[in-house]
Amino acid sequence: MKKLQITLTSLIFVFTLSAFIPKVYAENKKRLPALSVSDNHRYLVNEKGEPFFWLGDTGWLLFTKLNREDADKYLTNRAQKGFNVIQVMMLHSLGAKNIYGRSALVSHNVATPLVTDGTAFADTTQYDYWDHMDYVIDKAAEKGLYVGLVPVWGGNVKSGHVKKKDAATYAAWIANRYKDRSNIIWMNGGDIMGSDSTEIWKTIGGTIKANDPNHLVTFHPFGRKTSSLWFHNEKWLDFNMFQSGHRSYEQDSSKWGFGEDNWKYVAHDFALKPLKPTIDGEPSYEGIPHGLHDIRQPFWKAEDVRRYAYWSVFAGSFGFTYGNSSVMQFHVPQDKGSAYGAKTYWDQAIDDPGAGQLQYLKKLILSKPFFERVPDQSLIAGKNGLKYEYLIATRGNNYALIYTYTGRTIPVQMGKISGKKVKASWFKPTNGDITEIGIFDNTGTHEFDPPGEKANGNDWVLILDPLK
Repeated sequence: MKKLQITLTSLIFVFTLSAFIPKVYAENKKRLPALSVSDNHRYLVNEKGEPFFWLGDTGWLLFTKLNREDADKYLTNRAQKGFNVIQVMMLHSLGAKNIYGRSALVSHNVATPLVTDGTAFADTTQYDYWDHMDYVIDKAAEKGLYVGLVPVWGGNVKSGHVKKKDAATYAAWIANRYKDRSNIIWMNGGDIMGSDSTEIWKTIGGTIKANDPNHLVTFHPFGRKTSSLWFHNEKWLDFNMFQSGHRSYEQDSSKWGFGEDNWKYVAHDFALKPLKPTIDGEPSYEGIPHGLHDIRQPFWKAEDVRRYAYWSVFAGSFGFTYGNSSVMQFHVPQDKGSAYGAKTYWDQAIDDPGAGQLQYLKKLILSKPFFERVPDQSLIAGKNGLKYEYLIATRGNNYALIYTYTGRTIPVQMGKISGKKVKASWFKPTNGDITEIGIFDNTGTHEFDPPGEKANGNDWVLILDPLK
């Protein structure tokens, strides 16, 4: 009898704790500023009126592959490197389970999420799929990270296993579950053509927006495509996203023929009405083979990542998403092989060179007046160049930036910014160092020769500022 009394007392304590802790936990969640589209419809801004430069990472399998300790390690690393958005699949598959063995759905049906009465502080064996997702999202907020949530990866819809009615039920459920969290960005789709199952994608996007009007919504498309091809005029689409993809110029089979020229997607989207911001949400990943599937091909490197980043941002994008082959799949020793020939484990790959170098682009852009920045190829006084030789220029009223991937000579048409004289400097994308070149008249043309020999990956940014 005494033993029974102790057991009942313990149960009462557990139930009391279960009722109390979630409320306290909810009240202690860090709130990040709400994001919206800027008045000029080119960029993102937070509720304080500050520019939001999106520096994303594709942590696609974060919710399923990492436990809470490892998730914390990953998020800490990304925050320290200047990332502020993590792109994640909510459902990679309809049979998805997390690291604790908990399934996401009942009977593989998106309309029936498997939810328990567990709490954020329950024993690890009691974490349900959605409890764990809540925890990781809230942990990201603590570190200043927004989370780009892909509701269901495209292949599941393309296979016919997600019905329109069920998609609407699921979209309403996730929107209401997460609408009060401040660090959510919705990414409809998931590596899929919008022409495939179009009505389902419209249903998911529209239902999320109707139930959660205060968070941004976009669409993550198939490689070498942009969301604007199918959904530009949809009211739920706040900004466009394109996937410039993993193919080289030689491998490209797109009818557009953009190849690796991801800046062309920005130009394409900006030519549309109404004007909406756009971003490269998936370029070639560091450590993944050209073309993705053939591991005998060369692997993309940090220098390639930088090229994609500077090209798209200088073309007018509001930010950039980085990717790493080992990190996006969270490759671990327990895996039976790896996807796409990943050679290192995720906890080593998080410190690959490219992951640490993009923060310098973010710092450079934010060091200048943000909202007035426009692409302006008239700064180039000669030919822009083809493929890797391409020079790309952007400016505000009182500054100009020109990027070269190969370290080729930059012919500049002066007089595009204010001032009788300008100070010229070299900016090094690998480390953010700035070296002053000298003072020049702001008239006529002038050629600037970057340091080092001309070669792929000897990339530089020429900075022009009015002389004060």
